Amino acid sequence: MPQGPMSDTEIERYARHLILREVGGVGQQKLRKSRILVIGAGGLGSPVLQYLAAAGVGTLGVIDDDIVSLSNLQRQVLFDEDQLDMPKVFAAKAKLTALNPHIIIRSYNRRLSQENAKELFGEYDLVLDGTDNYQTRSLVNAACVTSKTPLISGAISQWEGQVSLFDPASGTPCYACIFPDEPADGLAPSCAEVGVMGALPGIIGSIMASEAIKYITGAGQMLAGEMLIFDALYGESRKIALHKTAGCAVCGAILDIEKM
Repeated sequence: MPQGPMSDTEIERYARHLILREVGGVGQQKLRKSRILVIGAGGLGSPVLQYLAAAGVGTLGVIDDDIVSLSNLQRQVLFDEDQLDMPKVFAAKAKLTALNPHIIIRSYNRRLSQENAKELFGEYDLVLDGTDNYQTRSLVNAACVTSKTPLISGAISQWEGQVSLFDPASGTPCYACIFPDEPADGLAPSCAEVGVMGALPGIIGSIMASEAIKYITGAGQMLAGEMLIFDALYGESRKIALHKTAGCAVCGAILDIEKM
């Protein structure tokens, strides 16, 4: 993790943050000392990683077991044709290090599992989930609840995306409170099955990154207990309130054990 005061180069690099009243020098130092883990280096992970690296997040972890393919380049603008067939986490590290050499990039070229999630999540202040299947999202949520790590979750399909912050240790619902059961076959098809507009991951991923920056610096109001839904086809956005589920099988069980 970067130590000591910011160098003149860093001060110039982050100048537009430093003059923001809500960030300033104190907030930028918080970003510099922060540790954020991004699950997935795909459509959402690409813009999330780019903006958090550019913002000066001191330690940025990324876990993914996929490789860069030609069909990714329509929306995963972190990569290029020279990186085809390269593991995404290593391709991402090369690009992010070139973007900002003042931060640490940790690349985990592996599939997330219950075992390595327990190891990883405790090392980070915040987790951002940009994966595209219910099983992984549930695993991430359970590991975040257990480790009391806040989770920013994003999802996209065709023309629509959504973002929310789940932090049951601070009183919000967890992901399982809202989505307790796996969708039936055909109800939540993947982007490979139904498609996705290329710019949509950039929009939703940027919102996820801005929520992470706000969380670390303490600026503004978070999407805690709320879900932001954006419809790119009609240029509309709305927010809905989210509520804890009594007896939730994930956060309810853990919190009940702690009270005993």
